[in-house]
Amino acid sequence: MKITEVTTDLRQLNALALAYMGDAVLDMYVRFHLIAKGNVRPHRLHVEATRYVSAKAQAAVLHHWLKEGRLSPEEEAVAKRGRNAKSGTIPKNTDVNTYRYATGLEALLGYLYLTEQQPRMDELVQHLFVIVDTPIEKEASQGEK
Repeated sequence: MKITEVTTDLRQLNALALAYMGDAVLDMYVRFHLIAKGNVRPHRLHVEATRYVSAKAQAAVLHHWLKEGRLSPEEEAVAKRGRNAKSGTIPKNTDVNTYRYATGLEALLGYLYLTEQQPRMDELVQHLFVIVDTPIEKEASQGEK
């Protein structure tokens, strides 16, 4: 989607602005993912969506990507810039460190979106779904034994 050209050097764009964009991008991916799975009840959609968009889930995903070296040096730099950005708000439901890592993930997605790296963004978000879904699948299979 290209409504207008970006006139700002994205490498210099404020990390919190990137995170602002990334938050919206991730929300759109999550909504599509849930509807595509057949979830159509609004309350259920909201409950399921929070599993993916919570600061705790986003921070866990970014930790995973950094640990396994999934990100390019440029992507890692953007994520770390987002993680290190000083937000004027104090998180309500999480600790500051978790909130910062979540901001890093959102900054990375915002950067990929604004630099029109759709295939890479698709790849990372699909991996995000796998990471977030995996613990629940393990718990469910253990409960059946």
